[in-house]
Amino acid sequence: MKTKSPVRGFLSVTISVKSWLLVVMTKTKVVILGGGTGTYTVLHGLSLYADTLALTAVVSMADSGGSTGRLRDAYGMLPVGDARMALTALARTDTLQQELLRELLMYRFPKGDGLAGHNLGNLLLVALSDMLGSEAAAISAAAALFSVQGTVLPITNDQVTLCAEYTDGSIVRGEHTIDAPQRARHSLGIAQLYLEEPHQINPPAAEALAQADYIIVGPGDLYTSLVATAVVDGVAEAVRDSTATFMYVGNIMTRPGQTIGLRARDHQAEITRYFCRTPDITIINNAPLPPAAVAAYHALGTAPVVDDLPVDTSVHRCPLLARELVTQSAQDTVARSLIRHDSELLAHALVDYITNV
Repeated sequence: MKTKSPVRGFLSVTISVKSWLLVVMTKTKVVILGGGTGTYTVLHGLSLYADTLALTAVVSMADSGGSTGRLRDAYGMLPVGDARMALTALARTDTLQQELLRELLMYRFPKGDGLAGHNLGNLLLVALSDMLGSEAAAISAAAALFSVQGTVLPITNDQVTLCAEYTDGSIVRGEHTIDAPQRARHSLGIAQLYLEEPHQINPPAAEALAQADYIIVGPGDLYTSLVATAVVDGVAEAVRDSTATFMYVGNIMTRPGQTIGLRARDHQAEITRYFCRTPDITIINNAPLPPAAVAAYHALGTAPVVDDLPVDTSVHRCPLLARELVTQSAQDTVARSLIRHDSELLAHALVDYITNV
């Protein structure tokens, strides 16, 4: 009868332990697609779980308003606002110095000829782009400087112009013009969103989508933040062909000139249409909204998004509402939402689903 070799037994145990450690150390790969405050909210919340989640933000390059738009026009570079917000959301704040650096990224100049309204983080990214030769290199360098817990990638390396054809047949060019429409267009819907010229997905962004375990879209302006990424050539195909679980976070309020009259099912249908894939799971807020805030929205002709989604396992309803209404800086000329998702509540809902699948 053969006796088991001590060396072989030791090697077997060692290999088993290494295999176990590999499983434990492997992070779940999560890609967040979009831009603006919605993507910031998701990233900021998920950054609390950065020890178990490998986070990648793939952000829109269509922004043409505010500080970002002014810098885009002046320097001819890719818009940096959405990348800056993603970097800020993922920046570490373990020390006072890190917290101060994070606040610097968000600092907006209140006065000064040519400076008023500009965001310091945007200026920093433009300077790094000029020094390093590309916006992608600038984003990577900024991520290292600010101890970012994750990766931030532009959806494309090209200058893009977003266009919208409305239900009345009119066409508008430029993300900011679509996002802040003329009063006459407030009640119109968008029949088709597209890029003025075709542009290709950034290869690292395509690779991130291919390797993802989860892809999250939303919340955020349906067309100018979310679908703005899908109209880049190769994005919809990458999402469609990915083996990742596709998650959509529904919006709380409608948006003038974009989604007036659209219900939750309509929002989801547009996500399916442009990304060529129906979300595997949709997360939607069910907390009651503050009457005063709803009244303020009604004055603008907007309203809460009506939840008409089915009651089944593909829809997860939970309280996601931020307790405090948003206050906007006087120097910030871009219209912002008053009612938003709470980053921690939203992150908890997402992680709860991810860890219990």
